[in-house]
Amino acid sequence: MIRKDSPIPIYYQLQELIKDLIDKGELKPGDLIPPEREYAEKLQISRMTVRQALTQLVNEGYLYRIQGKGTFVSERKIEQPLHQLRSFTEDMVSRGLKPGSQLISFEVIPATIQIASQLGIQEYGPVYEIKRIRLADDVPMALESNYISANLVKGLTEQIVKKSVYAFIEEQLNFTIDHASQVIEASIASDVESEYLRIKKGSPIMLIQQQTFLKDGTPVEYVRSSYRADRYKFMIQMKR
Repeated sequence: MIRKDSPIPIYYQLQELIKDLIDKGELKPGDLIPPEREYAEKLQISRMTVRQALTQLVNEGYLYRIQGKGTFVSERKIEQPLHQLRSFTEDMVSRGLKPGSQLISFEVIPATIQIASQLGIQEYGPVYEIKRIRLADDVPMALESNYISANLVKGLTEQIVKKSVYAFIEEQLNFTIDHASQVIEASIASDVESEYLRIKKGSPIMLIQQQTFLKDGTPVEYVRSSYRADRYKFMIQMKR
């Protein structure tokens, strides 16, 4: 219902009405929503007001437009809480999604100055470089580059990488992964990122750098990731 006598702007009421239909599953991902004219006639409001509501929903990622075809409901974003350290595999399983990885490359390389400083090792020291695409229900979510000291985590293989690196470190090497720090910033997809993530060049992405530590404070992993902003969001709880 749209209340024209309410102090709440009409475009915002329509926006929340459509959000509610999406949340309840009455509008599903991929559904074509009614055109502006139909909303305007049915609710007796202006098309400009309808356009304002739909544009805001597109900006927030609830809807997307295809020129000449209309406006559609977007896939739901995966929400990752930032107060708990979990591997990508653990996170997807906890949400009832099928985790997957497409390995691009796995090799031992000499550490650059930046990688060495993040891992607390000497420059040119041997590190595993793992490049892979992270998948949820076979949909690309992130392009990820992991760097792990080969002198600390010994015996890492391509077969282990295809399963779970965290499980190997904790269960086979008996290390305890304790905490991590992350830096998150907004960016746009490059040619390489757009190709691997199946998105248009220039699409919004989130760049994440993570440094993971063992219980004794030793850095065990440095990760650089590019996440699709249209499919992923991060949530943090803060306490005063």
